[in-house]
Amino acid sequence: MASVPGPDAATRLLLRPRQLRDLVRGISWLNSLADDEIDDLLAESEVCHLKAREWVFRQDAPAHWLYIVISGSVRLARSAGHRLATIRCVERGGPLGQLSMVSSAGVYLYSAEALRKTQLLAIPATDCRAIMDNHPACRADFMSGLALELTERLEDLALLTQADAMARLVNYLLRQLPPGHRKSPRVVRLTIPKRWLAAQLAMTPETLSRLLGKLRDRGAIDIDHQRLEIIDEQMLQDVLLGDE
Repeated sequence: MASVPGPDAATRLLLRPRQLRDLVRGISWLNSLADDEIDDLLAESEVCHLKAREWVFRQDAPAHWLYIVISGSVRLARSAGHRLATIRCVERGGPLGQLSMVSSAGVYLYSAEALRKTQLLAIPATDCRAIMDNHPACRADFMSGLALELTERLEDLALLTQADAMARLVNYLLRQLPPGHRKSPRVVRLTIPKRWLAAQLAMTPETLSRLLGKLRDRGAIDIDHQRLEIIDEQMLQDVLLGDE
């Protein structure tokens, strides 16, 4: 499958606003770069504007760009036989195509599709690889991040193959909670379309709605449009332990 063409020259960054610099610093392995190094990187970068359901790139296409989501959301999917299996969804600040940085074939290992109107910062992959070659600390942070992502994907795989639908949903909700602050209620933003969240959790949208309703009726959560409050975190933990 071929990827969509690269960013249009008309959207080339003529300015390097602070928010874009902060966006780059949000990627852990780029955070240690000096301001002038980030500015040089942004000078070679471009901004892409995508419509809903437009492909950013396709699996096995040459990986010319590393993307960071500025706004909107993107679905990552990998071809499995004759269908695309949703891996996860990426929103503001999330990177796309990082695995291609260490792919010997130099291709994207999954496909990426905009779920709504989306803006992306596109950084040349060659520049990213040069940073890893010239900055051992960046390379070490990059590999550490890959190890963390691999652990998360293994956890996803274990859930999909061993747990029931309710356990998958509860585990997802608990993993979305911000670290540290434990005071209830805690808030999760359900900003991706329900059908793609359901696909990510290997269930139908109807099943997702039914399970959310059960948790609400038990008093574990409360839902107001895209805002989901965790009312009783211990009850959710009990669900995972099979005590509910």
